[in-house]
Amino acid sequence: MDRKEEIIHAALELASVNGFKSLSMSQIAKKVGIKAPSLYNHFKSKDEIVKAMYSTLREKALKGRSGDFPDPGAFASKGLEQILTESLSAYLGMILDRNMLLFFRVLYSERSINPLAAKIMLDETEHMIRATRNLFYALAVHGKMKSDGIDTAAMTFALTVHSLIDTRMDMLTAGKADSFGENQSHFTKELLAFVKWFCAQVGGRSNEQETD
Repeated sequence: MDRKEEIIHAALELASVNGFKSLSMSQIAKKVGIKAPSLYNHFKSKDEIVKAMYSTLREKALKGRSGDFPDPGAFASKGLEQILTESLSAYLGMILDRNMLLFFRVLYSERSINPLAAKIMLDETEHMIRATRNLFYALAVHGKMKSDGIDTAAMTFALTVHSLIDTRMDMLTAGKADSFGENQSHFTKELLAFVKWFCAQVGGRSNEQETD
């Protein structure tokens, strides 16, 4: 682990206790074991550390995974529900990486009062909408989805998934859930029910043939 990663992980550990708003450069420097002026040789501000934290943790969480949404060309023999479930599982695997989950739990708790936290959450939502749109256009070409209203379908899917993730995160924070998923799975029953319902609405001719 290089010095920048050491700083990022130290900042994350501190933020997990008191949040990003209460985090200071002097606290981070003390945690790392360096003097505050030395910290500025690596990052110019606390906000820069938080931005680097997001990109670094996200990249590490995606390593060894197929990405947010795998190439639909690999799913020629599968139905739409299976494709979306497997694709969403890859995304949830990234979100639920230990450090990413810790990071997002702090963001969720601060996004209404911290502009940077709100911006990162918006960036993540927009990233998922773009990835979902690309996947859905490819699935339409393969006959897995209806070809009309793809942009609206992608936004509906991405925003609903994020809303269900939001709810589960709130349950974790409120102590009403012990883990994100259920039955040793990434998925909540609400997410699975939504995917099933969504596929019934947008399934294409090829998908119907394979699920008969």
